[in-house]
Amino acid sequence: MSEKSTYTRVNARTRDESRTNEGRGGDSAGQRWVRPGEEEEETESTSTDEELACPECGGNVVVDDEHGETICDDCGLVITEDSVDRGPEWRAFDAKEKDQKSRVGAPTTNTMHDKGLSTNIDWRDRDAYGNSLSSNQRQKMQRLRKWNERFRTRDSKERNLKQALGEIDRMASALGLPENVRETASVIYRRALDEDLLPGRSIEGVATSCVYAAARMAGVPRSLDEISEVSRVPKSEVARTYRYIARELSLEVKPADPEQYVPRFASELGLSDEAKLRARQLLKNAKEKGVHSGKSPVGLAAAAVYAAALLTNEKTTQAAVSDVADISEVTIRNRYHELLEAEDSIGLA
Repeated sequence: MSEKSTYTRVNARTRDESRTNEGRGGDSAGQRWVRPGEEEEETESTSTDEELACPECGGNVVVDDEHGETICDDCGLVITEDSVDRGPEWRAFDAKEKDQKSRVGAPTTNTMHDKGLSTNIDWRDRDAYGNSLSSNQRQKMQRLRKWNERFRTRDSKERNLKQALGEIDRMASALGLPENVRETASVIYRRALDEDLLPGRSIEGVATSCVYAAARMAGVPRSLDEISEVSRVPKSEVARTYRYIARELSLEVKPADPEQYVPRFASELGLSDEAKLRARQLLKNAKEKGVHSGKSPVGLAAAAVYAAALLTNEKTTQAAVSDVADISEVTIRNRYHELLEAEDSIGLA
């Protein structure tokens, strides 16, 4: 292999290139030969000069942050383009605004009483490598956990919030509710706490009503019976507290739509998409005839699913639908006949 093939080519300033090329018999303009070990050193020595001079004319180089380009101020040569802006996407005009917009670490969440900004000390007495701690270190960690817990809940309001948000998370997990419902329920509870709506009411009752309201607002409703099954308070208290919270906070909660229950009931019964569409059509016909007025949306949805399964020749029973919807078989039979009569009247018309 020739000596020249062991060299690599790097960029250099035009002024240095001219002197180097003259001494070596003229390499290509803007490039020169260096040994592989010398490449990094040579590049670092010329990086400062490259930022100050244009490789074509030696003119002044300007960085255009708006367009992400580095250009020559004299000849207009675009040296680099599409540069990555590593700064934040927001602007701040004072120190307070900068602190509010700055995002460092994990995102904040309303599902934790301190919004996730405090430190958590793991209950397992192990170090970062998974090794067990010594007895002195375990005692130290225990003391740190105790004081950390005291600092996280310094007053009664924070202790109240911690207990309530823990209840909300437990009930949402038991009901299979998504993360956005938990966030909404946490925000509703925080509003109720700030507006002093809790005196005279249990923490569990208000937390349960917040979960019920958040689920209805997000379009994934759960019936009061389902809510009361996972709650530690009776159904009557949940209903009473929900009405109070919704009235005092002016929550915009629409009446529950029976069609919102259909996908969940049909999925738990293992019905096809055709049966789901048929159930939705039955409920739409019932709305046109006004049959749904004053009826339980859960009962109507259960009856529509049962009727759709029969109309599409899919096997299911009233007992199975009753278990899934947590509604009596008598209610399913009554609503079932009303739905079929409404559809027949529309067909005759």
